[in-house]
Amino acid sequence: MGTLPKVNKQKFFTMATSNSQDLPTHSVSSIQPIIDPKALSEADWSERLSKEQFRVARKGGTERAFTGAYWNLKETGSYHCVCCGSELFSSEAKFDSGTGWPSFWEGMNSGVISTHRDSSFGMNRTEIRCANCDAHLGHVFSDGPAPTGQRYCVNSASLQFEKA
Repeated sequence: MGTLPKVNKQKFFTMATSNSQDLPTHSVSSIQPIIDPKALSEADWSERLSKEQFRVARKGGTERAFTGAYWNLKETGSYHCVCCGSELFSSEAKFDSGTGWPSFWEGMNSGVISTHRDSSFGMNRTEIRCANCDAHLGHVFSDGPAPTGQRYCVNSASLQFEKA
């Protein structure tokens, strides 16, 4: 893996590339939440995020399995919303689900992740979003490990990792 891309703090977590494999896999200095992320327009989000981050987090897309930056990351730290900086998941709750997406058995704490019924593509699933800014994260399934039995299957493009 080469050097990490520089983060333009003025554009928040904007990456210069639209390839989710090029998302940083180490911490960025000072993850700063946006004061009122729900007040941002679609154009504002498009400016702040890479094309892939915008497609996934703001438009409800899905990255291909085994292509995201964090599916196989084993480092200790926390996973934040790429849009608003909210702390969503801990590496302590991460596990290898074999699906090719980062998987967690619980969120960082109650209230940081909202759930919504998703019946797109002829499937009945539960979508997960950042409760602070409504960014699409992925889906939650009831086939995860103990102690919760949950598998939060998350797109790397929706996350920003902060190394402990």
